[in-house]
Amino acid sequence: MPYTTLILILVCTAFAQTPETLSFEVASVRPSPPPAPNARQFFGPPRGGPGTSDPGQITWTSAALRNILMTAYDLPTFQITAPEWLSSTRYDIAAKVPPGATKEQVRIMWQALLKERFGLVMHHESKEFQVDLMTLAKGGLKIRKTDLDPNAEPFTPAGVTNGKDGPIMNGTGSILTIFAGTSGPTARMTAKGLSLPEVAQRLGQYLHHPVIDQTGLAGKYDFTLEFTPDLSGMPLPPGAPAPSADSPSEPASSIAFAVEKQLGLKLTAGKSKLDVIVVDYVEKIPTEN
Repeated sequence: MPYTTLILILVCTAFAQTPETLSFEVASVRPSPPPAPNARQFFGPPRGGPGTSDPGQITWTSAALRNILMTAYDLPTFQITAPEWLSSTRYDIAAKVPPGATKEQVRIMWQALLKERFGLVMHHESKEFQVDLMTLAKGGLKIRKTDLDPNAEPFTPAGVTNGKDGPIMNGTGSILTIFAGTSGPTARMTAKGLSLPEVAQRLGQYLHHPVIDQTGLAGKYDFTLEFTPDLSGMPLPPGAPAPSADSPSEPASSIAFAVEKQLGLKLTAGKSKLDVIVVDYVEKIPTEN
């Protein structure tokens, strides 16, 4: 008697959530305890997740809601309009990531966490900004490719040691140090394992306006950048002389000049319309775990 052999092909996916239902499997969100008197406090990025040695678990200590928003929507701080307390009130977060999730999917999970635990209501607007466009300078790039593993995690404060040329980090990131001197303060930015879009982001944080990477170059880089800092409105380091209006910084010491001469990158002023997130409502106390 003839028979038919039925072959069932089972297609298994390691990650079954849809974009509409993407969320962490479990997430603990608690207000950060106040720091101990005179204790050093590190406001670092989240650790763990896809592309790290611990892809299934993300830990974020002393996370400000503004930084969570920046991570969730992949935007710099200038493109977020929100109440001031979002920058100062901090939370400790531990989240379990579903197996097989990607970095992009985790970004959407942060968006879901903000809506579910903090009741976030927001909308998008388009706004014109004064920006700096970052391109290659004549002579090309002057920074070296990193020797870090491509999946290296952000550095930890305990893993930073002092070298003869500045801090040595045990992971990716940057450290900005300001030194007092007899002729005025000097700033030194030490960076490890940064992509050029990340370099643009760091420069934008210092300049207080967006810097847009237009180099088109991939890869991650290490560098040290020294320049005369603009400390207007900021407390001076101990022992630093007060800036004089009669003796402004030389143009050659500005950050734009330093970036071009030391890194081989050029900053050109321009204007650009960018997406802006406006926070309409958000709770300060997250819902219970």
